[in-house]
Amino acid sequence: MMTINVGVLLAVIVVMRLRRRTQARSRVEERNTALFVLALGIVIAPTPVGQGIFDVIKQLVNGVSQAGT
Repeated sequence: MMTINVGVLLAVIVVMRLRRRTQARSRVEERNTALFVLALGIVIAPTPVGQGIFDVIKQLVNGVSQAGT
């Protein structure tokens, strides 16, 4: 039996939805895309990849905040 990683499936859905032109989207489609992105973030967050992304963003924010002072 073949299994599909939920994170990969959500990532594919998000990429396909974001490739559409903004003018062709309705409010419902935009809301659904935001929900898919939120679900993808929740699925990825506890993984090592999610922690790596969090560390990179944290370093970027620290660098920007130190450059501003």
